[in-house]
Amino acid sequence: MAVVCVRGPLRKLAGGRAEHELEGATVVELLRALERGHPELGGWILDERGVIRRHINVFVNGERGGDSTAVRAGDRVEVVPAITGG
Repeated sequence: MAVVCVRGPLRKLAGGRAEHELEGATVVELLRALERGHPELGGWILDERGVIRRHINVFVNGERGGDSTAVRAGDRVEVVPAITGG
């Protein structure tokens, strides 16, 4: 299992937990599993096509990742919403 870490307002939508152990071979598979377990997240991380929204940053073991980035057991996936402001 990989560990998916959600930050910012996403944490509240994910049951208030920052870390979630999930099964999946790619980043998008993990994120789909996260959404299945926490339907409140639906539409916040993945768009209607099932791909990562452009304002969401994903890092796998500290390196920038994307939808098809492979993950293995023990990997750490950070999901960070972009911060904007003026």
